[in-house]
Amino acid sequence: MAKKEKRFVTVYNDEGFAAAKEIIVDRVTGVNYLFVHEGYAGGLSPLLDAQGKPVVTPINDIEE
Repeated sequence: MAKKEKRFVTVYNDEGFAAAKEIIVDRVTGVNYLFVHEGYAGGLSPLLDAQGKPVVTPINDIEE
């Protein structure tokens, strides 16, 4: 990863009037995170599969 490349990339964005849901991928580890915010509140959590393990996108499959 070059110095000027962003570490995190948004791969999904569902914005509503006051709330939004985003899936963000760490370009170094491939781990997917769910970010939800509404108004001035928000939360971030790793996205988990059915077995409770983090969802990981192969590094080569991540597009900006």
